[in-house]
Amino acid sequence: MEGLKSSFLNPTPLSCKSLKHPYPLQLNSSSIISCSVSPDPWSLSDGNKPKPKSKHPKNPLSDDNARRIIKAKAHYLSALRRNQGSQALTPRWIKRSPEQMIQYLEDDRNGHLYGRHVVAAIQRVRSLSGLPDGSYDMRQVMASFVTKLTFREMCTVLKEQKSWRQARDFFAWMKLQLSYRPSVIVYTLLLRTYGQTGKIKLAEETFLEMLEEGCEPDEVACGTMLCAYAKWGRHKAMLSFHSALQQRGIMLSVAVYNFMLSSLQKKSFHQNVIEIWRQMVVSGVTLNHFTYTVVISSLVKNGLTDESFKTFKEMKDMGFVPEEVTYSHLITITCKRGNQDEALRLYEDMRQHKIVPSNFTCASLLSLYYRSGNYSKALSLFSEMERYKVVVDQVIYGLLIRIYGKLGLYEDAMTTFEEIGKLGLLSDDKTYLTMAQVHLSAGNCEKALDVMEQMRSKRLSFSRFAYIVLLQCYVMKEDAEAAERTFQALSETGFPDCGSCTDMLTLYMKLGLTEKAKDLIIQIRENKVKFDKVLLKTVMKVYCKENMSSDAVQLIQELSENGLFEEDNFIQTFLMGIHGDFTGLKEADSDPLAFELLLTLYMAPETANKMEKTVKFLLNTSNGLLVASQLVINFLKEGLTSRAESLFDLLLKLGCKMDISTLSSMIYLYGKQNQMELAKKAFAAVSDASSEQKNLYSCMIDVFAKSDKVDEAYLFYVEEDKKGHDVGAVAISMLVNALSNCGKHRDAENVIKNCFYKNTELDTVAYNTFIKALLDAGRLKLAAKIYERMLTHGVAPSIQTFNTMITVHGRSRDLDKAIEMFNTARIKGVTLDEKAYTNLIFYTGKAGKIDEASVLFNQMQEEGIKPGQVSYNIMMNAYASRGFYKEAGQLFNKMQRDGSPPDSSTYLSLVRAYAAGEKYMEAEEAISLMKKQGGISPTCAHYNILLSAYAKTGRLGEVERVYELLMTAGLTPDVACYQTMLRFYLDYGYVEKGVSLFESVTASGGAKSDRFIMSAGVHLYRAAGLPIKAESVLTCMSSMGIPFLKIRLAG
Repeated sequence: MEGLKSSFLNPTPLSCKSLKHPYPLQLNSSSIISCSVSPDPWSLSDGNKPKPKSKHPKNPLSDDNARRIIKAKAHYLSALRRNQGSQALTPRWIKRSPEQMIQYLEDDRNGHLYGRHVVAAIQRVRSLSGLPDGSYDMRQVMASFVTKLTFREMCTVLKEQKSWRQARDFFAWMKLQLSYRPSVIVYTLLLRTYGQTGKIKLAEETFLEMLEEGCEPDEVACGTMLCAYAKWGRHKAMLSFHSALQQRGIMLSVAVYNFMLSSLQKKSFHQNVIEIWRQMVVSGVTLNHFTYTVVISSLVKNGLTDESFKTFKEMKDMGFVPEEVTYSHLITITCKRGNQDEALRLYEDMRQHKIVPSNFTCASLLSLYYRSGNYSKALSLFSEMERYKVVVDQVIYGLLIRIYGKLGLYEDAMTTFEEIGKLGLLSDDKTYLTMAQVHLSAGNCEKALDVMEQMRSKRLSFSRFAYIVLLQCYVMKEDAEAAERTFQALSETGFPDCGSCTDMLTLYMKLGLTEKAKDLIIQIRENKVKFDKVLLKTVMKVYCKENMSSDAVQLIQELSENGLFEEDNFIQTFLMGIHGDFTGLKEADSDPLAFELLLTLYMAPETANKMEKTVKFLLNTSNGLLVASQLVINFLKEGLTSRAESLFDLLLKLGCKMDISTLSSMIYLYGKQNQMELAKKAFAAVSDASSEQKNLYSCMIDVFAKSDKVDEAYLFYVEEDKKGHDVGAVAISMLVNALSNCGKHRDAENVIKNCFYKNTELDTVAYNTFIKALLDAGRLKLAAKIYERMLTHGVAPSIQTFNTMITVHGRSRDLDKAIEMFNTARIKGVTLDEKAYTNLIFYTGKAGKIDEASVLFNQMQEEGIKPGQVSYNIMMNAYASRGFYKEAGQLFNKMQRDGSPPDSSTYLSLVRAYAAGEKYMEAEEAISLMKKQGGISPTCAHYNILLSAYAKTGRLGEVERVYELLMTAGLTPDVACYQTMLRFYLDYGYVEKGVSLFESVTASGGAKSDRFIMSAGVHLYRAAGLPIKAESVLTCMSSMGIPFLKIRLAG
């Protein structure tokens, strides 16, 4: 701008201050920006040289007026051509004169924009662009075009130049031609070329030359100069030049203003944009769509929300449809203000105009939905984004992960996170930290640490917030060492915040590291961390638990002196309690946590009086007993049982009627300590309130059962029953279950009969317990009667009821009733589970109906129930019982494909199936596969099946070979194996081998009490002619009370 020193810019010297960001100039409708220039007598009205006066002065058209007339005439003729009709004012074509036609043909203009000689001149000048500056003489280059180009044609050549050097040199040549005359048009063309190529200084010099030549700048020339300044970021000069134009009253076009506004906005000079816009409005410039778009954006970014919405309404009233970026700015600022209704209205308005939202707009709306907790709308918006193919970026994915975390959809959150990784959008730490926080909210610190480790492996730098999240992970994991390292790393970025300090203190107290907690508190106070309420209360908890009353008082006084928490109820209550004077403390102003900490502080024997005084005042408040009871529970959770007992005893001493949760907690504590008398004392604390006492019966019976004192639990029930107390269905269920598990079936049945005699109101769980207890006792008919009673009293059976009843009828060998029970469950709409199918398959297979069992097994899978190991084993056992080795083998392979690993029972059934089908080699291979593939060691039961199979064939060699395999496998034969071998020797007359085996068995003491083995020994001795030994064995059996078994021998 230094090059423009002319009175055109400012007739009065003004100072222009330097432009500053973001509010460089404070403009309004009346303020003018100008630059400092020297005064000049030149003016737009009279020029530098006075014109001679004449009697009839001529009034030639200025260049500006000529431009307007040319444009108006062209517009007029264009309109006439478009409106040809019967009343046309101009013909369809314009006839040329003969002279014009000759010139037209000579110029070869037919179908071309310019004449042939003009095109040649343009090409000649352009060809110089490859030559160095100063290596040619434009006069020599253009010598052949002298006198051939008119002024208008020279302007055309100048306009078509792209290089500023050629434009400069050609203009210099132009000025030497006879047809040249100074004109604002030619200077404007040169200004445009300089502006496009960034030669601002040359443009300023050209503008001054134009003024010196007496050419009056019009709005086009001035606009070209402004656009040059705007394009190359010369905003100070642009604003000064614009101020001068305002003083001259030159009206610029809206296109120039838009160029200026756009340039200012790109540099974030939003205040200047707003001021120029206001000047446009005052000057009456007609704003277009682009102007409104730029201005609304600057208004929003400058914080002028109301004015931006007012301008937005004005834009719509003018008939302009706002662009997506305009809607996006307004929606974003509305979301930041939390105005969900207005944001939705704008979004719906945008969708009505069929404008597809950008990902930035969607991110703003998702953020608003997340903060307001409207997660359903957030998910529907995400679905809409997918429908309109809006590109989802990392920010939106991060918001979606947060929303899934809030909804508890952790699997969806992890799936989304994995999808982001596959798309390659994990470019910064924000998404990693978001996923880690979701895992923390789910209580899964290990997965959160895995995410943080992934972030570290990507070599992403850890920010301060990243260290805070990592610290939370280690605190949840209760890894004190790792938490301390992270806390130290966080300290290197500045002393940790209140939340991090609170987390570390909580961890230390949870792990019993009280000394470290005290040291951390000292650091917090030395670094003058500004306490929040959470940190304050955490520190006070540490002081009170460690009986540091003086430190607690000192801290509160320091905070009060600093003006923190002056009127906080917690501090006021605590201070009054420390001084032992609650006078003036209103109930509404009392703080429960303060009382809790005071009671914790006064647990020492020497402060018993203060303890009792505080408790009495606390009990006078509306929720005082609830606070005291909760403190008892907290002491128990923290393992401070002595403190819990002391406070509980004091409350009982003061005649308090505590709630059920407190009493049940104390009862469980006393039961754990095997102090049942104290448990009964706690139970008696609500003796006058039978409705509340009823809730504690189950607690008492549970304590008796867990203490292995089932008899005392039964006596407790009998005593309470004699008193006429209704112990309730829950307590009865627990008692019957405990008696049944201990084998006291008669007592359990007595309790059941007593309930029915007194018509005790029972629920589904109680009936299920009764049926299960009678099933365990073998009272199958009585169990069926209880089921009928259950239906009679209108108690709805559950899936557990039907499962138990299928077992009842199955054990009764009434398969039809078991199937009927299964079908009844389906008719009643009860969802059948794997256990129901497995029970029915078991008893169907046991009844020999293998095909029906197989149909049930397939039906279970068709209903979406994946068989477990037990289901496979039961079906395999059914196949084995009938020797269906093919089906068993196929099922075994399917079991492995489904990812259900076979166990020892599975292989046992497979060996049984092969043995029953006389596939002995396959049975041996199955035993070998147990160790090789399954890693399961075969047992004697597996070998005994093979022994029995070979024994039935009478193949001595194979039997003894399998027996040797058993011994080689490191197994000691069990009774069943000995019985199989002895039976084989007896059946096939191998007396000597049988005697030898019997003597080795008895020598090892493995089967002295088994009836079959001892009887087989007698028979073998007799067959071997050893009656004395036979009598000796008989005598031994008689002394042991073992009856002799007659066995049919071979032959």
